[in-house]
Amino acid sequence: VQLQASGGGLVQTGGSLRLSCAASGRIFSNYVMGWFRRAPGKEREFVAAISRMGVNTDYTASVQGRFIISRDNAKNIVYLRMNRLNPEDTAVYYCAAGPISGSFYYTARDQSQYDYWGQGTQVTVSS
Repeated sequence: VQLQASGGGLVQTGGSLRLSCAASGRIFSNYVMGWFRRAPGKEREFVAAISRMGVNTDYTASVQGRFIISRDNAKNIVYLRMNRLNPEDTAVYYCAAGPISGSFYYTARDQSQYDYWGQGTQVTVSS
């Protein structure tokens, strides 16, 4: 699976952005999709995940209620809508694919379960 993330940029506190991640190469709907981020000086961390058919989502506590992950399996794209952004959201955001699961509800937070990664897109939130 090849992943191409886009949509990052500079935004003021309280603003919104929508990240996109286009996938190619394999059957997109087989994969749990996730978004992760690496803030300056910190380890990469889980942000959100969506099950293969989009019926289940999971968010880290700091973005719960502000971010929305969604997917369009017909277009092979996963999105991350980010609302009410604050400077702590400044990071490089990565999309990832995997694991393959037969369950419509399975998601994953562990980075080691993701086999394919996009190149990252920078999100900068100014105060």
